[in-house]
Amino acid sequence: MADETLPPEPAAVPKPRPAVKFLVCVDGSAHSRVAVRYACRRARARGGRVTLLTVIEPAENQHWMSVGNLMAEELREQAEQVLQEIAAEVNAFAGLMPELLVRVGPIGDEILRQMREDKDIGMIVLAARPPSEGPGKLVRWLASQLAGELLVPMTIVPGNLSEDDLLRLT
Repeated sequence: MADETLPPEPAAVPKPRPAVKFLVCVDGSAHSRVAVRYACRRARARGGRVTLLTVIEPAENQHWMSVGNLMAEELREQAEQVLQEIAAEVNAFAGLMPELLVRVGPIGDEILRQMREDKDIGMIVLAARPPSEGPGKLVRWLASQLAGELLVPMTIVPGNLSEDDLLRLT
């Protein structure tokens, strides 16, 4: 009987990994812009993307609905303007077009909702205020409430890092 050999199996072609998203929470402050630059450097190095998230926290005890609606509309316009400004910076700095998101609700809850809704998010990037200003509300809340709920790493970037510091870290 002739020696029958089977043709070699084709080499397994690895599935391309989806581009990881770096979710950056921004408010337009100088320290949040440092976090954006950190995320941009990481995204470029990994072939990833950047998502900018601004959360509008609803005012408590709105007694007059029409005033509350007007305030909410103005806050949304301001948030969108901040996102557009930072998106232009991201494009100029990293050549990336970030995804822009505005959510309304308690900031920690909205970060969690976004993370659960978008399975491509691979890291949450937050800015820490300079030590002289004390820890921000978001960082305190996330550190105390989210440890068991996060599904991805969270990076807290010191808001006082220089460009040289960012280059060294990324």
